[in-house]
Amino acid sequence: MILVSGMEETMAGTYTQIYIQVIFAVQGRQDLLSKDWRDEVFNYMAGIIKNKGQKPIIVNEVDDHVHALWDLNPQ
Repeated sequence: MILVSGMEETMAGTYTQIYIQVIFAVQGRQDLLSKDWRDEVFNYMAGIIKNKGQKPIIVNEVDDHVHALWDLNPQ
């Protein structure tokens, strides 16, 4: 709030959007995620992000590493 001549005036609504990207890789960048269960791992990782009150955008593998991107809730 801004005080103007003893009166309270509220500022216009503010909007913040922060994205976090994390990249995971094992030592030697070995491709260890089997196609049989990699989707289960990605769903598990997205669930952890959701349980922390955040919004997962994508969790996926690119060759020898995993990318996780989520929208950070500032609260």
